[in-house]
Amino acid sequence: MNNTTQNIIKDLRAKFTEGVVDVTVKSEVRATIHITGEWLVNVAEYLYSELKFRFIIASALESKRGFEIYYHFSNDPTGLVMNLQVILPKDKPEVESLTGLFEAADWIEREMRELLGITFLNHPNPAKLISEGNWAEGVYPLRKEKS
Repeated sequence: MNNTTQNIIKDLRAKFTEGVVDVTVKSEVRATIHITGEWLVNVAEYLYSELKFRFIIASALESKRGFEIYYHFSNDPTGLVMNLQVILPKDKPEVESLTGLFEAADWIEREMRELLGITFLNHPNPAKLISEGNWAEGVYPLRKEKS
């Protein structure tokens, strides 16, 4: 792990002691910061505003641990990629929306809502994006157990 990556991880752990659960270093220029859902907006805003990372996209999946969402960020000049991971419980998969910070989060959050049933709190436009007329209300095609 290079010094820049080490310093960013050290900084995040110090600033968000309650929110950072763990860190997985994938390579010299890539790490996953495992955080609690309550800290998502604060950590994402810090990565963007203070550390100058760009929001790329988010992705989600259902695992034995719950619904895992990965928020992918890049610091283009250095080539660093930081992923924020939150794990949401299966019985109440909800987390604050990042659309207040990143307009680009709109569509991907709507897609995750329709495909997995994840609720993004305070999303400004939770209207259906892809499922209208394609499957029944309350059915989430990417869930392991279909609703």
